[in-house]
Amino acid sequence: MQLGMIGLGRMGGNMAARLLRGGHRVVGWDPGAAAARSLEEAGGSAAASLDDLVAKLAPPRAVWLMVPAGAPTEETTLALAERLAPGDVVVDGGNTHFEDDVRRARLLAQKGVRHLDVGTSGGVFGLERGYCLMVGGDRGAFERLEPVFRTLAPGSAAAPPTPGRAGRGTADEGYLHCGPHGAGHFVKMIHNGIEYGLMQAYAEGFDLLRGAGGEGVREELRYELDLREIAELWRRGSVVTSWLLDLAAAALAEDPRLEGFTGAVADSGEGRWTVQAAVAEAVPAPVLTAALYARFRSRQASTFGEKLLSALRRQFGGHTEARREGDAT
Repeated sequence: MQLGMIGLGRMGGNMAARLLRGGHRVVGWDPGAAAARSLEEAGGSAAASLDDLVAKLAPPRAVWLMVPAGAPTEETTLALAERLAPGDVVVDGGNTHFEDDVRRARLLAQKGVRHLDVGTSGGVFGLERGYCLMVGGDRGAFERLEPVFRTLAPGSAAAPPTPGRAGRGTADEGYLHCGPHGAGHFVKMIHNGIEYGLMQAYAEGFDLLRGAGGEGVREELRYELDLREIAELWRRGSVVTSWLLDLAAAALAEDPRLEGFTGAVADSGEGRWTVQAAVAEAVPAPVLTAALYARFRSRQASTFGEKLLSALRRQFGGHTEARREGDAT
């Protein structure tokens, strides 16, 4: 099917390429000329403007936004509301706050335009591995765009069947309609909060392994441990095996002392929103909260663990390091 894609950066560009490989037609718009050229080289069509993108799409249209959350998404949604027609669909695939989805869906509904919020996980590896898609919003729009979701998702071969699970659904393929407007981004928000906690656990664990040979440890209990080999060992048969551990092993293989990292770790906003949700629901979330606070502290001082956190973010998402407080601009 045909899809418009606004935002052709690390995620949007790769998603467009995966859709083109799957036989879909993609019309894309991005202010960067290089991104537009990459889309055309992959077989897509680059639009010169939002008006041009809308004109090149056959109704009923579907336009997927992969732009930064906040003002860029708000402005683009408002611009599309003035250009799209009843029956068209706007898909927000960024890291938007779920409450904004509810408000924007209501705004678009006044124009007869439907809205889907899609929490998208997969990082820079999604082009080959596929994307885990958490969808909220209009059920009819979801069903209409299922061919797109199915192509972007990893498919059932990405993981073995769960023992004892009865039947199969779209979750087995890597995408799911989670509920009404905002539900997709709410699920993605909690997903990212959990991600913070998992990354922090790995970071602290490897920091402890590294510190085992320190001067503060009794001499007969000091261990000079090879973190590269331990990470590789744990990838095989250990209960802490995960894709994040795979990425930790890759980071340590590339830079065993992580000297290429300062350890200043950014937060995307979803960790903060997760903690806010915990307060609103009166649900204790001490691990996720502590992981967020650790990121705040990392911008003032660095440990080896914080460098590993930073390395993991570069591995799975291509993220650059945050500036420390007081750094020159």
